Amino acid sequence: MENAGAIPVAEEKTHKQAIRAWTMYDWANSAFATSITAAVLPVYYTSVAAGNLAPNIATAYWGFTSSASALLAALLSPVLGAIADIRGSKKRFLTIFMILGVTATSLLYFVQSGDWLLASIFFVFANVGFAGSLVYYDSLLPHVARQDEIDQVSSRGYAMGYIGGGILLAVNLFMIQFLPSLVPGLDTILMTRLSFVTVGIWWLVFTFPLLLRVKEPPRRFEVGEDTSRPVVASLRRLGKTFSEIRHYRDLSMALLSFWVYANGIGTIIVMATAYGHELGFSQSTLIGTLLMVQFLAAPFAILFGHLAKRLGTKKSIYITLLVYTLIAIAGYFLYKEWQFWALGAAVATVQGGSQALSRSLIGKMMPKSKSAEFYGFFSVFEKFASILGPFLFGVVSTIMGNSRLSIVSLIIFFVVGIVLLTRVNVERGVAVAQAEEQAMVG
Repeated sequence: MENAGAIPVAEEKTHKQAIRAWTMYDWANSAFATSITAAVLPVYYTSVAAGNLAPNIATAYWGFTSSASALLAALLSPVLGAIADIRGSKKRFLTIFMILGVTATSLLYFVQSGDWLLASIFFVFANVGFAGSLVYYDSLLPHVARQDEIDQVSSRGYAMGYIGGGILLAVNLFMIQFLPSLVPGLDTILMTRLSFVTVGIWWLVFTFPLLLRVKEPPRRFEVGEDTSRPVVASLRRLGKTFSEIRHYRDLSMALLSFWVYANGIGTIIVMATAYGHELGFSQSTLIGTLLMVQFLAAPFAILFGHLAKRLGTKKSIYITLLVYTLIAIAGYFLYKEWQFWALGAAVATVQGGSQALSRSLIGKMMPKSKSAEFYGFFSVFEKFASILGPFLFGVVSTIMGNSRLSIVSLIIFFVVGIVLLTRVNVERGVAVAQAEEQAMVG
């Protein structure tokens, strides 16, 4: 005879299948994060697309391009997130942005020598698709994972992302570095352009498990809310949420803290290979290090998920930010390629944990029925971090003639982020979210 509180076997099986399908989207989209944002495209952009420009100017243009795409995504995310909540269409919006990202990524194939403007345009659309889809992907987390497993599920997603992105990056590295010497008629530039197409295909194919296995969360709205005009209703809801932001005191402080330290994390991710290229490091070292980070980061992402269960989410995030502070300082003294490998290994230990636990920390303190709306705000904070960090990196690099001071200046983001995070009371934030959820109707 089953225990009264036991979860039916069929229900538990469906729950686990949904979790696995949800994590597969990390596997799918991380190919863009690794091969496009972090590894292959920055090098191709600075050495080929912008190869006719001075090295520091090419690096700066890449920073400005990243900032522009992040700004556009940040402006769109909250409104579209609120519309998805009201209409009950998180998966539909995820699909739309995924298709935009896949198409623009594949079009990078047509970028050749001197086409830095075309590369910038395609990357802006691709990054908007990538960032937009993540708003709806993240918003599904509180619905897929139970409250007591959200840290672990979020961490598992990042681990899957590192492995999936790492596998395709390894394939792309083989295509770029070795195929031209094995097959007559092929060259490195052609293989690099083809690698952009493989990212689009990978992203598209591995999105299907989520679309097939994860259910659309039930549509819920506030008492008296007019949902006949979703755009108007979404703007009103955003205005109401923003005006009542003090009611979500701890969630707001967590978002602010995240925005500050994400400036440092995002800049390291986006600018690392461009910075290494500026220092004269070989493409094998730059992409090889990123490949190492992918596979080394996966077990550490899982580790931080378990660490959060033992120490708490906040304390685990503190550890990641302290390590990042040391990395930023060491980056100023970067001269040799083995040092780049060493710093990459250090980044791998904390990159997944910092991102996964930030996502789950925010998820704990938001009402489930407004998850896309609040993850839209989360995306705004994340994307504005991606605007300010690379932009300042580019400005400092342009003024100083090199990027060393750009790297060391990132420590301020980590230190201030830690200070702000100490003011977050997670238990109080969870209680406020639960009370708000009970006030909603189906």
